[in-house]
Amino acid sequence: MTITEVLREAAQKLSSTSDTARLDAEILMAHALGKSRSDMLLMHMKAEAPEGFEALLDRRIGREPVAYITGVQEFYGREFCVTPDVLIPRGDSESVVEAALSRVPNPTQILDLGTGSGALLLTLLAETKASGLGIDQSFAAIDVAKANAEKLEVADRAQLRVADWNVPGWSESLGLYDLIISNPPYVERDAALDPDVRDFEPATALFAGEEGLDDYRCIIPQLKALLTPDGIAVLEIGAEQAAAVSSIAENEGFNVEITRDLADRDRALILS
Repeated sequence: MTITEVLREAAQKLSSTSDTARLDAEILMAHALGKSRSDMLLMHMKAEAPEGFEALLDRRIGREPVAYITGVQEFYGREFCVTPDVLIPRGDSESVVEAALSRVPNPTQILDLGTGSGALLLTLLAETKASGLGIDQSFAAIDVAKANAEKLEVADRAQLRVADWNVPGWSESLGLYDLIISNPPYVERDAALDPDVRDFEPATALFAGEEGLDDYRCIIPQLKALLTPDGIAVLEIGAEQAAAVSSIAENEGFNVEITRDLADRDRALILS
């Protein structure tokens, strides 16, 4: 069968479990073909479908995220390697990058708390001349971030190390930063999540106690000791957490500003 025919059938099979069935099928087909999606659509639709596609399709039918199947995800116009050891970078998190650049367009030193794939830190390093440190409690996540630093050619300005902000002394000797960013775990323990997320993405990077606030309660009181006098912190928050996290920050003496994502949801909390 041709790629056109197989894609039509694949989209039908995925329609009951994916809101982006046709797009998912096209991305997986391009991956199986070893071509970009645009090249496939322009030049290869009449070719025979590659044998490896059906195995990829079966994984997606089983709700495995496309990014884990292909091993890559685009973020802020760049391609990042991803594995099941890290959260998949999402467009919502681009709000953190934009908020940071709007307030500190020329940072010198950036700290990323819970760096995961490195999407936030490495994007900011690629957009500026800054140097930065990303920490994560997961050794496997740090390995992914290091691979992405090499891929984006910012490894000479990126330090990546294992550290856990819940452990006393984790921040000793880190120095001061004019910009701190973080997309910490913020999902409520009993939140209703799609199987794509709950069954495949790392729980330690998702869940933060009964209210989803445990990591904010830990991180925010420690920020002032890591910020320069004029430094700011930008934290990603859940769409309905602005009031709760703002209260935590204000109780620690921060001024708080909230920015919204493209879907007009509260997304980035700016602390100064």
